Amino acid sequence: MKFRRTSAEYTFNKTTYINLRWIAYIGQVITILLVEFYFKFNFDYLPCLFVIFFSSLTNLFLIFKIKENQLNDVYSTIFLTYDIFQLLILFFFTGGITNPFIFLIIIPAVFSSQHLSIKSSIILVILTVFSLILLTFFHFELPNPDVLHFHTPKYYLYSIPIAIIIGLLFLVYFGLKFGTENRIRENAYNKLQEIMAKENELVSLGGQAAAAAHSLGTPLSTILLTSKELKNEFGENKKIRSDLDLLISQSNRCSEIIKKLTLNPVIEDKFFDSEISLDIYIKEIVRSYKEISSKKFLVSMKNFKKKNKFNKSPEIVYGLRNFIGNANKFSESTVEIFLQDNDKETEIIIKDDGPGFPKDLIDKSILGEPYIRTKDQKNISKYGLGLGTFIGKTLLEKNYAKITFKNSNFKGAQVIINWDNKDLRKI
Repeated sequence: MKFRRTSAEYTFNKTTYINLRWIAYIGQVITILLVEFYFKFNFDYLPCLFVIFFSSLTNLFLIFKIKENQLNDVYSTIFLTYDIFQLLILFFFTGGITNPFIFLIIIPAVFSSQHLSIKSSIILVILTVFSLILLTFFHFELPNPDVLHFHTPKYYLYSIPIAIIIGLLFLVYFGLKFGTENRIRENAYNKLQEIMAKENELVSLGGQAAAAAHSLGTPLSTILLTSKELKNEFGENKKIRSDLDLLISQSNRCSEIIKKLTLNPVIEDKFFDSEISLDIYIKEIVRSYKEISSKKFLVSMKNFKKKNKFNKSPEIVYGLRNFIGNANKFSESTVEIFLQDNDKETEIIIKDDGPGFPKDLIDKSILGEPYIRTKDQKNISKYGLGLGTFIGKTLLEKNYAKITFKNSNFKGAQVIINWDNKDLRKI
């Protein structure tokens, strides 16, 4: 497994970490006092209490001196390293490797594998392994009450750290794997949120532009009319005539700009506010690509009966635009779109005559996952896969769609988007 850095900074929540440490210190104090005074295991408990007290001071340092809510990779590594040495000292005075709580020493390293960088995790694993080996050979024996006579065989004693180290390596490996995947997904969802924010901002700006165009139309017409009247009245004055010609030309230019704004059907209020059917989505998206693409778009709606209408969803717009855009980008000449429905379901099929999806990704059924890897990793960009496809798929699935990726029997890729009609009515 090759782990990849997926975030600019590894952090974890300071408050959560502090609370976990308080719980650990309270548990340590209670355990030590019980063993000493209730179970009558006579051992030197004062150094242990002093270590716990000092550790409490480090927690207070975290609370009052470090103002950030998230501990960065460096701070986290330093404090987790201290936690390992704190446990090392406690176990040194309380039986070493024979202490039944010895497994707790692996927690800092396992915790780091989920939240910190690989470098930090390796450092903490090495320190943990070193501590386990040290505690196997060097420690104060935990005295037994007089009623107990228990001796630990050496072969059993040496097997304990081996078992713990094996468990540590497995836990850290899976912690790194799942931590990396979680960071990938977190980054992908953050990107998705950014896109949605931009989509909503564009919608808002479009509405404002349309409103401004309607509002400016009347005063601009008045300016143009007045300018023409002034030209007729003072046309003999060359200086005034020149200024009026400039005013008229600029007014005409503004009028043309306003016309372009008001003629854009995407920002018409009715498109946002009224109930529409999927054919409106398809027509608008295809129209926008026809303006910039030399590819042929074939749209079939002969089996579409417009059984379901719903309020426009920016998520559906972006999701459909993503897949239609990919088909346009990777097709050789033609993009085919089929829109069909019946009493139970509605379906959109997007086909292209391009290279199709990589076979290994189709076989693994992992298309639509963020940052996917294929055998042809060097040419992954030519397939249009990864984050964009993940976002498009996620947005449509958020609106109850089911997405299927497949290759055509002859040539090209297919994306099949399916809704139950009862789900469409919820949008």
